[in-house]
Amino acid sequence: MDISKLMKQAQKMQEAMVKMQSDLNLQVVEGSAGGGAVTVTMTGGMEVQSVRIKPEAVDPNDIETLEDLVTAAVKDAVSKASALASNQMGQVTGGLKIPGLGF
Repeated sequence: MDISKLMKQAQKMQEAMVKMQSDLNLQVVEGSAGGGAVTVTMTGGMEVQSVRIKPEAVDPNDIETLEDLVTAAVKDAVSKASALASNQMGQVTGGLKIPGLGF
């Protein structure tokens, strides 16, 4: 096995991963809960950009439901951002699961 060829391949993969992370930061996913009562917009890099709450979701006598809706919308957005990252990582690694990358 040619070690220099292997090192070049590893360097190419590292460069592709840096580009992928940059690309993920530009892509946006949206998570929602309560039939769209709460919507969270997040980048593929897991940065929350906005939280929108429809007025009808706000009941001063039932704060717990609103908290649950916000939590569910964030979890939905995180799930979608993770799937996006995983899909792009699969393209970079050719579907190879590399331990420690978290995707």
